[in-house]
Amino acid sequence: MRRFILIACLFFVAPALAADSSPVDAPDTIAERVKACTTCHGPEDKAGRDAYYPRIAGKPEGYLFNQLRNFRDGRRHYRPMAFLLKDLPDEYLREMARHFASLNQAFPPPERLASSPGEVELARKLIDRGDPARKIPACIECHGKDLMGTAPFIPGLLGLPRVYIIAQFGNWQHGALMRGQTPDCMSEIAKRLTTSEVSAIGAWLAAQPVSESLSRQSGQVATLSPELARRCASVFLQPEVPQ
Repeated sequence: MRRFILIACLFFVAPALAADSSPVDAPDTIAERVKACTTCHGPEDKAGRDAYYPRIAGKPEGYLFNQLRNFRDGRRHYRPMAFLLKDLPDEYLREMARHFASLNQAFPPPERLASSPGEVELARKLIDRGDPARKIPACIECHGKDLMGTAPFIPGLLGLPRVYIIAQFGNWQHGALMRGQTPDCMSEIAKRLTTSEVSAIGAWLAAQPVSESLSRQSGQVATLSPELARRCASVFLQPEVPQ
């Protein structure tokens, strides 16, 4: 735990330490230890400082744990994340995931929707019905009818910036830096979507408001269809091998 605090401080606040070398008596709590995370992702009561850093407060615990483990183990690539998580045990990653999952997630105002009626219709079709002929499931089948996620492993889609959504689709399609080369169900789905479809989906999702009632309901457990549970098995937490 102390090693994590030291790494975080060296990574984010080295200039400040150079100016003031006075020792800091920080409380040994999980909230204190994960302050390095909020430097980029922002605290739970406001949106991230950059559209490419999503809010992690309120995301499902299993989803957060899997993403932390993927960064640590090289299945998802981003050097600062890999540096901070290097050698941290699963137990600690679970504690971090549990902490952020317990926080209230703040949602920004919806973005202005500048899409044409045809683009809106295209987005709604893919989100609500998918395209079975191309083996593209509806977004609501995994992310929930209210698009607020399926606990404990699948995150919500509302409250995310359009540029972030489109960037993530691009990463899945091309195996780019943030998503890595490990195939999963979203990479397979994303590769079946056209650029115009991705743009339409991202614009529509970013323009949807998130009500307080939806926010309170997020994280409730829902059941995927057997076909989708099989197809997207990689997103589920794998059982640990007994030592």
